[in-house]
Amino acid sequence: MNLKSFETMDPHLLVGLVNTELRNNASSLDDLCKTHGLDEKSLTERLASADYHFSEEAGQFR
Repeated sequence: MNLKSFETMDPHLLVGLVNTELRNNASSLDDLCKTHGLDEKSLTERLASADYHFSEEAGQFR
């Protein structure tokens, strides 16, 4: 999965892609960002702009 273009993706599509990757292939948000070479702060801000916030308990954006 190529998440490198997350800054231009529709955030509603992006949240689904990120949550799927978190569920299936990453042990944490940090792991996902390191694996894909993403800036965690930029990713979380992009999703927050659409009112999606990371839940540590659930291990996903909601």
